[in-house]
Amino acid sequence: MNLMYAGLLFVMIAAVGAFLGKRFWADPSKAVDRVTGVALDVPEEVSKHPSLVMQELLEKMGSIVPASPANVTIMRKRMIRAGIRSPQALPVFYGAKMLMAAVLPAMMALAVANVDSDPSNKMMAILASLAAGFFGPNEVLNIMSSRRQKDIQRGLANALDLMVVGVESGLGLDQAIMQVAKELQHAYPAIAEEFMMVNLELKAGKRRMEALKNLADRSAVDDLKKLVGVLVQADRFGTGIAQSLRSHSEYMRIQARQIAEEKAATLGVKLVFPIFFCILPSLFVVTVGPVVVRIIRDVVPMINNM
Repeated sequence: MNLMYAGLLFVMIAAVGAFLGKRFWADPSKAVDRVTGVALDVPEEVSKHPSLVMQELLEKMGSIVPASPANVTIMRKRMIRAGIRSPQALPVFYGAKMLMAAVLPAMMALAVANVDSDPSNKMMAILASLAAGFFGPNEVLNIMSSRRQKDIQRGLANALDLMVVGVESGLGLDQAIMQVAKELQHAYPAIAEEFMMVNLELKAGKRRMEALKNLADRSAVDDLKKLVGVLVQADRFGTGIAQSLRSHSEYMRIQARQIAEEKAATLGVKLVFPIFFCILPSLFVVTVGPVVVRIIRDVVPMINNM
């Protein structure tokens, strides 16, 4: 009898363990894949992130907008200068313009619906919101582009010094550019990304002169254009790369010093308005305020009693 109870208990525990293992741990599809070597197509619904859904919506909206090839090329260049190189960026950009041009006027119309004002003023506010929604993404793109150009300008001096050290130590110009891109990828990622693009173009088979001109065209930074001009002339006429880079580095240091001196010379003029409108009123309150309070408290009653 005890043996029968033990057998039943074993069967029950084994059945419960098999059920739980198959339910929560075992994956039959993997076992079938191991045996047959054929993967089972199990349809799975993957939930998308809201940002991806919004991106797809903007991309579909932007693909509806007709655009001429000239405008597309110009917007591509502006996006590249802002550091945006995704092929889906342009439709998303046009979709964002359409969405903002539709949402902002609707919000403005709801906001001015219950306001007691002239209908012409309401219409002007709605038209202004329409213009702001349509041209706002352009201004955001301009701000991103100018900020990236400033980052490139800020890191160009250090990049040029590293390039001089690399070339003088025996590296070729291509290897020096690649080494500079590796060293500056954390400190100055913008200029490191541009130098990395030059390396990729050289590896793809483009000539060095063409890759350097593309670098100047992508960045639209004046100092970087001057550096590219120096490198192109040195490559064309066969002069020493290290000597040309060192001379240009000294020129950039002198130019940076002159710019700093110019800003320091104009600092006094720029401080006139903050001093006049912010500092002088507080000084008047601190110095003249107690005297005015004493005059009002003591002298004015004496004058009234006379």
